[in-house]
Amino acid sequence: MTRHLPALVLGAALALLPAAAPAQDVVHGADSLFVSPTVKLAWVVRRGATEAETIVVVRIAAADAAYRLVRVDGIDPFTRQHKIFVATRPLDRETDVAIPRAQFAEHPSTEFRFFASPEDAAADRAKLTVFYLGVPDTTPEFAGRREAEGYLARMLGER
Repeated sequence: MTRHLPALVLGAALALLPAAAPAQDVVHGADSLFVSPTVKLAWVVRRGATEAETIVVVRIAAADAAYRLVRVDGIDPFTRQHKIFVATRPLDRETDVAIPRAQFAEHPSTEFRFFASPEDAAADRAKLTVFYLGVPDTTPEFAGRREAEGYLARMLGER
């Protein structure tokens, strides 16, 4: 009996621990086209007349209905200061987010945070986070809206 006592004590101690929070997936999205079984992201730069008018558009296609909301954060990698690039919003079958390219200068790390519910979003409990270290080098630039839209549609297999 005394031989099994340590295992029994350990088992009892583990049973008293609070249940662990659900695991969050954190994935590095390195290229301008990110494809996973649950979500796809395609990046494009739409040039404006000036740098201040140039925007980065990311089209999100979610294949997992569990992802109901998305928020995009910019992060300064040195101070870890967060800036919300795109406030929490519903995630449709296809959702475009637009971020002025100039914002990436001070907050180059970008996190796409996917939530299952408004409660999870309020508590900042993302089911999935896809992070980037700046605008991917492979991101194409277009002067016109139509060209950018066509590219995004081709990349996500919409046409």
